[in-house]
Amino acid sequence: MKKYLIVGLGNIGEKYQNTRHNIGFKILDEVAKEHNVSFETDKLGDVTSFRFKGRTFVLLKPSTFMNLSGKAVKYWMQKEKISVDNLLIVTDDLNIDFGTIRVKAKGSDGGHNGLKDIQEKLATNKYPRFRFGVGSNYSKGRQVDYVLGEWTSDEESQLIERLPKSVEVITSFGTAGLANTMNNFNGK
Repeated sequence: MKKYLIVGLGNIGEKYQNTRHNIGFKILDEVAKEHNVSFETDKLGDVTSFRFKGRTFVLLKPSTFMNLSGKAVKYWMQKEKISVDNLLIVTDDLNIDFGTIRVKAKGSDGGHNGLKDIQEKLATNKYPRFRFGVGSNYSKGRQVDYVLGEWTSDEESQLIERLPKSVEVITSFGTAGLANTMNNFNGK
């Protein structure tokens, strides 16, 4: 049975719950809801798993805070014996328009501290990632305030449409493969 580790990046705590930086957590919550599973607190994060079309998906929301996500990713990859090819990191991206999906096989950290830490801990930038666009509607020097800011009511209503598509991206990654997922969802 093929096994996949899907990691949603975010920050723990109520004050971060509805922030743009926590889209990884929000997407994994939607996946869990769709597959009728609940997260449990475990070592270095909240974890759950489900089976779908002969695959096992392990969902992880690290409790290490965004900038130290690599420790949790590496631990759960080793614990579950999951290769880097079967790892998918779900994160926000300021350089992509709000709601736009971009799945890639590898890449730079793009200035994202969570991705930077994962790259350092795994000693590679060749791991699949699912970037969810949060846009760049902020003033110069206000990037941190923007990503740690809460969704606008307009964004919230659009998220209702975008979250089910994000669930499809994750299940496609495990069932149809990375290349097909990129072809079917990138830019959508």
